[in-house]
Amino acid sequence: MNNLKHNKLTVFTPTFNRAHLLPRLYESLCMQTNKNFIWLIIDDGSRDNTEYLVKGWISKNLVDIQYHYKTNGGMHTAHNLAYSLIETELNTCIDSDDYLPVNAVELIIENWNNIIDKTNIAGIIGLDADQQGSIIGSKIPNNLSRGTLSDLYLKHGVTGDKKIVIRTEIIKEFPKYPEYTGEKLVPLGALYILIGKKFDFLYSNDILCIVEYQNEGSSKTIFRQYAQSPKGFAYARKISINNEAGLINKFKNYTHLISSSLFAKDISVAFIGVNFFGSLIALPSGLLLYVYIVYKNKFS
Repeated sequence: MNNLKHNKLTVFTPTFNRAHLLPRLYESLCMQTNKNFIWLIIDDGSRDNTEYLVKGWISKNLVDIQYHYKTNGGMHTAHNLAYSLIETELNTCIDSDDYLPVNAVELIIENWNNIIDKTNIAGIIGLDADQQGSIIGSKIPNNLSRGTLSDLYLKHGVTGDKKIVIRTEIIKEFPKYPEYTGEKLVPLGALYILIGKKFDFLYSNDILCIVEYQNEGSSKTIFRQYAQSPKGFAYARKISINNEAGLINKFKNYTHLISSSLFAKDISVAFIGVNFFGSLIALPSGLLLYVYIVYKNKFS
């Protein structure tokens, strides 16, 4: 296999009790047209046979694999550990229920190598697709070549999850996701917003990931997560309020911030580190959102 220093990309996968899904991702990695990558698996406290499965793959030596087990702490804590371990120039997260098109690594490396001046480029933003090949959300407008993730959503109306490839040395410049006792989620987009304040990403309409949303996945359990990880969501809302433009976007985030503070049983959370009057104005809508989330969690 390739020596670490020669690898360009780390594909990292946080996983928790997903031994039944990981083989599909493993097979897609074995089929890559460019093998210049490492697969870093962060096992977030799995109680199934994940470790046994991965050790079997390591013994086959078809893919460079690094496996690290940790106490269960949630997706963002797995990202924190991954970022502390990654040594390759680039990295991207591929979730345990997703997999790669056979040419994904080749496309990532070709796109990256074609950038002449990488001084202010943090990485690449590409597309996700479903198993039938349909783009998740919308494509990136063809007249756009670079910018931030926030720009795509707030300025250009792009929709749907996108696949982000990040330059490792840049991500290490930013603080880790905060880890709150008893909470299992901090929205990952908060870090991408912070990166976007200093750096651009190269835009690409190449499909870099095939996704399958699970019933127990974060996108299907969002209302429960709002209630269970209020401090994590409050942190992400404040990042957006203080770093993204748009009055509607800010009001939405202030509303969620009020709701999160109510779930945290500490209304002061909504007024620390943001504009006091912004939170005050959003107090009624935040209370309504809180009641709605309680209702959804109770009856759904």
